[in-house]
Amino acid sequence: MEEEAAEDYHERCVQCSEVNWGLTDGGRFYCRTCHNVIERTREVVNTDVISNTRVQTISKGLRKQEKNDEGWEWYVCEGFQFVLRKQAEALEALGVCPQMKDEILCNFWRRYLQKSQQAYCNRPAGEAIKVLSGCDSSTDLDSEPERPSLLHLLSLSESDGDLLTDCSFGSSIGKVSESTSVCSGSVDGSLHLMKNQKDKLRMSMPVTLSFCYLALLWLREPMTLSDLLRFVVEGHIPYLNVFQCFPEKMKLYGLDLKIFCVESWPVYEEVYNKMLQLAAFLELPRFPDITDSCFLHPDMLCMKYLMEANLPDELHNWTCRVVKKIHIGEADFLTFEPGNKSTRKVKYDVLAAAVIVVVLKLLFLLDDHYEWLLSDFAEERNKNNKEDGPYFEFKKWCKVIKSSLDVEQKKLDEERAKYLWRCEKPLFYSAKKKSKVLKRRQIVVNLQNQFGKLSGSVQPAEKPNPSSFQLNWSEENTDGSCFHGHSLKGILQEKCGLLTAINPDYWLCTVKLCTEKLCGHLAHYRELDFPQSYHFVLRLFSFLLRIQPSYIHEEVCVIEHKLFNKKLYKKPK
Repeated sequence: MEEEAAEDYHERCVQCSEVNWGLTDGGRFYCRTCHNVIERTREVVNTDVISNTRVQTISKGLRKQEKNDEGWEWYVCEGFQFVLRKQAEALEALGVCPQMKDEILCNFWRRYLQKSQQAYCNRPAGEAIKVLSGCDSSTDLDSEPERPSLLHLLSLSESDGDLLTDCSFGSSIGKVSESTSVCSGSVDGSLHLMKNQKDKLRMSMPVTLSFCYLALLWLREPMTLSDLLRFVVEGHIPYLNVFQCFPEKMKLYGLDLKIFCVESWPVYEEVYNKMLQLAAFLELPRFPDITDSCFLHPDMLCMKYLMEANLPDELHNWTCRVVKKIHIGEADFLTFEPGNKSTRKVKYDVLAAAVIVVVLKLLFLLDDHYEWLLSDFAEERNKNNKEDGPYFEFKKWCKVIKSSLDVEQKKLDEERAKYLWRCEKPLFYSAKKKSKVLKRRQIVVNLQNQFGKLSGSVQPAEKPNPSSFQLNWSEENTDGSCFHGHSLKGILQEKCGLLTAINPDYWLCTVKLCTEKLCGHLAHYRELDFPQSYHFVLRLFSFLLRIQPSYIHEEVCVIEHKLFNKKLYKKPK
């Protein structure tokens, strides 16, 4: 009856206008040309019979089990789809708008499948899988409601075992070389790792984080890339050993472990560069404007980092003045536009940290001499005057921050050193080996528990709740470790109704910026070449952002050249 229903249905597909229908096991019609899935319709209006109409029912195709119980035949894109779904759910649990998963991330993923010619594209039935060429055709993401939405793609349950794959994969499986599944559990593991994929952006675990960051950026969520990567390291977002959450019948071995197994922490620069490549590959339009009311605006981020760095609140007025002076708070500068190659892409968290560093240089110079003179003056004033609010002491601030920073850095290093990279869930490839592997794993766990009791080792504490702040400072503390309410009066003077720094000097990190296309960076950083106070401030913000100090230093140099552009490039008379 299922075959007859499909043969009698001659309506054209609303997506590709073809008549090439098949039936899924759930009784739903799908177009074998473009893979559009629609609800099953029993009342069929007879139209003109179109010749060469092809009908085929999806049997257990990709879901059939072999006699030796080796699991399903599955594709790499299904694995990454599952990873994206888990990451989206974790972000939603952290408070991100549900629209990110249901609409934005889903549409990005669907567009990627189409552009990489893995799904949602015109491919004649029976044609071999093409992995070396991109899809030239483009599609409107706001398409007909009958098309399978990516909400459906990423909301499939594990129990259903119905991870969506390009339907033509089933028809072309016979065309794929047998070698593609010999050394991996997935069908196309070896094809996925081919190096000569020039037109196709190959999926990897860092690219999944790039997908998430693109979706967060589109929604202008209050989560920077450094926050996203920190939540990954802290275990709040699935990334390391996420393949252990795959459905039982999705067996991983061989090349699959090379694709999905990650044995290193995500790197800021790598994920960011992959995000730029991904946005260009997907040909995304201009993102929603970032205005001064958005969290990613430098004025907002500077306020957050000033609080976390335990600096006086009055510094925020100076950061806003710098942002306004060099026009880096305008929507055209901040808004991400993948197609515009002439504009320099903004790293919002790095930009805000660099603005604070420039302000500290403007007020305290950070040359290992002038800031200590100001600290001595503030210390003497605070001893003699107890009535007004305390003046900010840079020396005391450095001492408090260094003590806290050393503790947090040591804790972070210990956690990374103790991290067990191996998968907690044992991997087995057949029912025959399953009992043996589980028994060995249980023996290992029992031995670890026994040795732990004998050595008196402390059981690991529960994972703390995620927080936007890594360093918290309370003004209620009586030890004077909080500097938020301290005054900058000792280092400022009033001129023409405006507060200016007492010291008019300023030293540049670099007189001339490098050519980014030639050496890859606009400026270079070596600790020995710069004052220790400057390095200490860079170290603080590099810890907060979990990036190298050189990245912040480069952004500082760019801001300095914008700020002093007229003086630097003034032509002699």
